Amino acid sequence: MKEPLIPASEEVTAKEDADRLITTAFRDDTPLPRCGTTPPVPQPGRPPMSQKAVDLSTVMLSASVATIPPGGIAIAAMIASGYADPTVIGMICAAPAAIALPIFAIARLLRGAKEAAPDVHHHHYTGPVDQRTLHSSTRGLWAKTNNQQ
Repeated sequence: MKEPLIPASEEVTAKEDADRLITTAFRDDTPLPRCGTTPPVPQPGRPPMSQKAVDLSTVMLSASVATIPPGGIAIAAMIASGYADPTVIGMICAAPAAIALPIFAIARLLRGAKEAAPDVHHHHYTGPVDQRTLHSSTRGLWAKTNNQQ
C-alpha cells in the first residue's frame, strides 16, 4: 500500500485553508461613477412606447382633429339660426361617441376572438412517415413506466 504524500494533519489543514480562501459572495458598495458632470435631460418628442401604442396614439390624434370642423360648423349654424339650446348641443357632441362606442366594443371583441384562436399548422413530409402514439401510465411512489402502443 502506498503512503500518502501529505500527512493527514497537513491534509486537513490544507483543506481548511482552501475552504476558507474560496470567496462565495462579494458585494461592492462603492458608488458608481457618472459619465460626465451633466445631469440627464428629457428628450424631445413622444415618450418611448411600443410600436402598437405609437400607431394607436397617431390614429387617436388624427381622429380628434377630424371631428373639430363638423362640430364647429354645427355649433356655428345653431348659434346663427337662434336654436343654440345647450341640450341640443350636448346631444350633437355626444352622438359620435354614442355611435362609435358600441362599434369599437364589437371590434375589440372580434379582435380578441381572433387572437385567441390557435395557429394553423401544416406539416408537409417527403418520404415514409412512421407515427406512433404511446400512452404512458406511471403510478405510485416507486413506479414502473409501461409504454403501451
